[in-house]
Amino acid sequence: MTSGKLTPLWYVLHTKSRFENVVNEGLFRKSIEAFLPKVQIRSKRRDRRILIRVPLFPGYIFVKTDLNPYEHLEIVKTVGAVKLIGNKEGPIFVPDKTVDSLRIMVTGDHSIATGARLQRGDRVMVVNGPFIGVNGVFVRYKGQGRVVVNIDALGQFAAVDVNEDDLEKIPDFISSHLDSR
Repeated sequence: MTSGKLTPLWYVLHTKSRFENVVNEGLFRKSIEAFLPKVQIRSKRRDRRILIRVPLFPGYIFVKTDLNPYEHLEIVKTVGAVKLIGNKEGPIFVPDKTVDSLRIMVTGDHSIATGARLQRGDRVMVVNGPFIGVNGVFVRYKGQGRVVVNIDALGQFAAVDVNEDDLEKIPDFISSHLDSR
């Protein structure tokens, strides 16, 4: 599902945790087209009752590129960028219509249900703590903000107990491509 031609397509760029805005600004300064969909939510801080705009997909930003070697390197060298999401064949593009739909969704004033609650089988990435960078599959909530995640290593699963705040769900449109490896 990678493109062999040098045609600009949308790709998903994984960022360091909470670096979405930094990466978006860095790509803008490099004249590389990017899209960071944001939604408006009520601040979780008890001392404030304001609406804030947060990334719809924490840890991810869309970038339009033809994947020429120079531009590819400039993208991944951007402060806060981790890697383009893909499989063993390379980065996987996202259809224009998906990005267009996201643009429509986030431009309106209507509320968008985002739901952060994890469900059994959700693909997740550990973004903080001793297992940072590890991908796994959510198993269950354990209580006191702890969760159990299965990590596939060398064809065998190992269950780890991590803090729920140290996880980010990998969006479905990305994890379906990762499963097809």
